[in-house]
Parts: sequence; structure tokens; C-alpha cells
Amino acid sequence: MTTILIQGGHLVDPSTGMDERRDLYLRDGRVAALELPGKLNALAKKEKTTIVNATGMVVAPGLVDIHVHLREPGQAYKETIASGTHAAAAGGFTSVCAMPNTSPVNDSPEITRWMQAADRKAVARVFPIAAATLGSRGEAVADCKSLQAAGAVAVSDDGKPILEGSIMLEALVQAGRVGLPVIQHAEDTRVTQGASMNAGALAFRLGLRGMSVDAESGIVERDIELLSRLRKSDPASRAHLHVAHLSTAKALEAVRRAKRSGLHVTCEVAPHHFALTQAAIGDYNTDAKMNPPLRNEEDRAALIGGIMDGTVDAIATDHAPHALHEKEQEFERAPNGIIGLETALGLSLLVLHRQHRMPLTRVLALLSSQPAQLLHLKHRGSLAVGSFADVVLFRPNDDWPFHACESKSKSRNTPFDGWKLPGRIQMTICEGRIVHDARFSAK
Repeated sequence: MTTILIQGGHLVDPSTGMDERRDLYLRDGRVAALELPGKLNALAKKEKTTIVNATGMVVAPGLVDIHVHLREPGQAYKETIASGTHAAAAGGFTSVCAMPNTSPVNDSPEITRWMQAADRKAVARVFPIAAATLGSRGEAVADCKSLQAAGAVAVSDDGKPILEGSIMLEALVQAGRVGLPVIQHAEDTRVTQGASMNAGALAFRLGLRGMSVDAESGIVERDIELLSRLRKSDPASRAHLHVAHLSTAKALEAVRRAKRSGLHVTCEVAPHHFALTQAAIGDYNTDAKMNPPLRNEEDRAALIGGIMDGTVDAIATDHAPHALHEKEQEFERAPNGIIGLETALGLSLLVLHRQHRMPLTRVLALLSSQPAQLLHLKHRGSLAVGSFADVVLFRPNDDWPFHACESKSKSRNTPFDGWKLPGRIQMTICEGRIVHDARFSAK
């Protein structure tokens, strides 16, 4: 029997509405009890218990990231499941959902199971997201039923959009039958070939081809129309469209309208899209190159508005590690993506909580309970009794500098190197195991 008593902390659990001082008792990988300070001391004495002093800390559900790239199988030089989940734990994440653009593409039950095997040495729970189409080629829908049985929690061709309307409709139908969301990378690649940043005056001055907002919003609007058509033909359909890394005001408004009409459409926003604009590219900084690209201030403000009013359902990092030599080349040739697991909480607290006065419980909901609910991760993102003992402890007012060279990831591609962020993470516990402890964490 393994037990941990977390004493003296301020417990914030969006799933239950708890926002007060409580002691938290963990036993055998589950939340066993929550009580007023001191009430659990006698119980702890009866068992061999690890005592954690959380005075001055927020005690919250382990964070849940529904959009990460762990690069295995096939690209271990960028990241491994082990290194990626160590970065997750350092960022307070206890559950991560891994996208399928691996090598080979995760379009089979065998790869889905391989990613979850103990041999991968993950320290956070990995939930694979399988390919929506075979090989992510957009030509034939994958076997959603067998993928779900192997442990997939959603399907997506992330990194590539499903361009053909009939294929996207079939994916919604097949995934809906087994209760899996279809996560769409909304980009019309027929008009974005060669584009490396947001379209506009800055792209023109830098001599770079720009990606228009319509390339994103057009696919979102098309997919919403498909979902609407499906609902009319089959009112009992469980089809669920989720828009990945939404980045534009126009696409956000399409999602807002769809929600108002009762369609099962959800979306996520990445911290870099609400923390930065295209100005971060500066003098061709490839660490600010991503897809979707950083947009203008109007889009950034709209995303924050959508987060504040509840249109946005989750914050997801789109953690995308790349080797140094891949990013150290011409801007147009460098790959898209940044690492994000260790900066997500700090950026969310900085922009949403401090600058825009969003209550802490709502910020944490976007990073824990809501993403867990989106992908039906049972007993995750909650500290209710019986839930998995997934916990993060952090000091909300303790500012700390993020240094990329100290990242637990194998990669260093981030535009946030040197940023001072609030919310220093002290400890992460996954299923009752302490997987990150700032007191002993090696740099």
C-alpha cells in the first residue's frame, strides 16, 4: 500500500468546484480522501505515509494535454515517449494525448498498443490519438473500432488536413459510431503550399509567402457544414468534430455559431497563439515558426475573448520537438513547431490570470477537467474521491525563468527561452507516484 498525504495546500479542483484549504490523501493510485487541515493526520499515522508540506501552494488536478507530438515510433532523435513525458511531468501534466504523425503513422492497433507499453518508460499517462485515415493520406478511413479497442481516444490526421469532404464525412460517421472525436488540422493545403507565416504586410516585408486566415476558416466552415448535414440525416449520430490549434478570429466565430446551433463542435487553442503574435518572428526566428502560424494582434485578442467567454474548450500545447539542426536553417525550410509542455501553465497564468483576470479555477479547468471530458478520459482532471491520484502542486505567485537548456525535452525549439513566468511547479504526482519533484529535479 502506497500512501501520500498532502498537507496545508489550497486545493483548487474545477471538476468539483472546490477552492479552499484542504488536505489530500492518496492511496494506491487513487484519491482516497479530502478533509479540512489536520483531519487526516491520525489516518496517516496508521499507514506508512509520505507527508508533503504544501503550505503556500495550489494543489490541483494533474494537467491534461490533448495535443502533443512524442515522435515515437521513428523519430527518437527529436523526442522519445520517455523524454516527452518527463517534460510533461515538469510542466504539471499527468496525461498526454499523442498525435499519430509518427514514422510509421499510428494507424493500427499494434502501434497504438506499442505507444502505451511499459517499455516506453513513460512517467505520465499516454493516450494515443490514432490516424483518421490510413497512413494519414486522406484516402480511406481507418478502422476506428479496432483503434479504440487498442486504446485510442480520438482520431486525427494532425499535421495534415482531411481535405476530401466525402472522406471527412465518413470519418465523422465511423468515429461517431464508437464515440471517438475526429480532430481536424484545419488548413487548406491546396492554397498554403510554400507558406511559412501569416499572410499580411509583415510577410510581404520579410519576403515570405503567407498563409491566409481563410485557409483555416474555410476548412472549419466546411467541416461544420458536414456535421450539420450528418445531424439532419441521422439525429442520433454521436459525431464530434474537434478543431485543433485554432488560431484565427474567423474560424473561432464559425465554431461559436456551430455551438449556438447545437452542433457537437469543440476547439482548443495553444498558449503560443494567445501569448504571441507574428511579430515574434523578428529577424527570421525559426523558433517562432509553427503551423498554424502566429497571427496578428486582432486574432490573438479574439482567441483570448473566445477563451474568456467559453467558446474555447481547452488549452493544448501542440508540443512539437525538433532537433537543433532542423531549426537552424532558412526560415522557409525549417520545420514547424515548438516545445510547449513546460511553459503552458506559466503562459496561461501570465496572460489569462494576471493580464485578463480570469479566475484561477477557470484557467485550471481549461488545462485539466475540460480536456479530460472532451476525450472521455475517465477519472482524470479531477481530485474527487475515487479519481486517479494525478496531482500538481505549484506556487501561483512565484515567478521563475524558463531556460530551454534546462528542459526535460530532448529538443530546445521555443520562443519562450528566458521568459519569466508565474506558477513554479513544485511537484507532479501521476497515479500516486511522484514523477517530478523540484527539490530533487536535475537540471
